[in-house]
Amino acid sequence: MLGKSGIKVSEIGFGAWSIALDWWGKKIEEDEARRMLKKAYDVGINFFETADMYGKGKSERLIGEVFEGMRDEVVISTKYGYDFSEARQVGHSELPQKFDRAFTESAVRGSLERLRTDRIDVYGLHNPKLGHIRDDSIFETLEGLVKDGKVGACQAALGPAIGWTQEGLEVMERPVISAVQTVYNILEQTPGNELLAKASETGTGVLVRVPDASGVLTGKLKPGTVKDDSDHRAFRKNEWIKSAYDKIEQLRPIAERNDLSIAELAIKFILSKSGISSVMPTVISEEEIVDFAAMSDGGYIGAQDMEEIGGIYGSWPPYELKATAA
Repeated sequence: MLGKSGIKVSEIGFGAWSIALDWWGKKIEEDEARRMLKKAYDVGINFFETADMYGKGKSERLIGEVFEGMRDEVVISTKYGYDFSEARQVGHSELPQKFDRAFTESAVRGSLERLRTDRIDVYGLHNPKLGHIRDDSIFETLEGLVKDGKVGACQAALGPAIGWTQEGLEVMERPVISAVQTVYNILEQTPGNELLAKASETGTGVLVRVPDASGVLTGKLKPGTVKDDSDHRAFRKNEWIKSAYDKIEQLRPIAERNDLSIAELAIKFILSKSGISSVMPTVISEEEIVDFAAMSDGGYIGAQDMEEIGGIYGSWPPYELKATAA
């Protein structure tokens, strides 16, 4: 369930940035992207999360093409806030942000057209800063979109990096916000644990991205892995990767006693947390979609093992969090 919205979403969601941007070491052609979206639906995924800036609308367009005529069978979530109209390309550097009424209404129209729909199930602020979250007019505009039936519910995607604690805590006080999206995984539980606690108070759902810690928890990112500058994983330095593998070895006995791989433990750990609405692994193939969907099988991690994971995490040194100035 997507928080207080009442919208039912699959435990595993499809984060559709990968089908429009070659940020994960692979460019996905459009035919393959369509097959991936269809495969996700076939294996029980109903939640498709994207943003207007992903490929300058390409991701939204593909979702609209694939699910035209079956609109009531899927939950579509998209985000806005970046002005990419004059950008030569949409890369890792942040673009100018706008959340004023005129820009918002224009962004909604563009997304509706590309998605081939008359409504967006979940509409989100894309990486809002603290000043945006404290701007009442932005949320009045979102409330108007909900009232008009163009939007079903609203979320705030926190980031782009891990952190943004105050932003998350404050935005959950906004009545129109039904969900927040954050980086959260078994190796990086801060500030996710704090956000989850707040979410339980406010009836807010939590959407999780980077549950595989950029591929470390699936074994795709290893010490010495060569990454070019366009690869989103390039910010994961070799020292961090080596440290992550040392931490994984501390968790391995828990995985083994539950007859799970590390990847399965990582996903089931998140799904075992109260307040999680959907987990969105980065997928770049149909096979990966099938594998991740199979991890949502109704089996969760027991309380004792969850407590042990918490203790192990608490023994690790803290890491730097990102935030914005008021």
